[in-house]
Amino acid sequence: MIHLTLFGTDGCHLCDEAEQRIDSVLGELGLAAKLHSIDIAEDDALLTRYGIRIPVLSHAGTNRELGWPFGGAELEKFIASVTEDAS
Repeated sequence: MIHLTLFGTDGCHLCDEAEQRIDSVLGELGLAAKLHSIDIAEDDALLTRYGIRIPVLSHAGTNRELGWPFGGAELEKFIASVTEDAS
């Protein structure tokens, strides 16, 4: 199982769209994954780091991040890269 983090904020329509795309791609790939959402507004350091880039998808195990905008093809490449490195 891969563990992913989506950095965003409550009420962010782009963050909602990103989460839907991520869920869709993971379902298409048939991968078991845990997607954890973090609201950057609750942490000054995260707000400074991600404030103008959200939503950002992150994989802690590889320290890789994928910033918005991303579509299905970009998500598939990102997920392939983190699952390959995690093996």
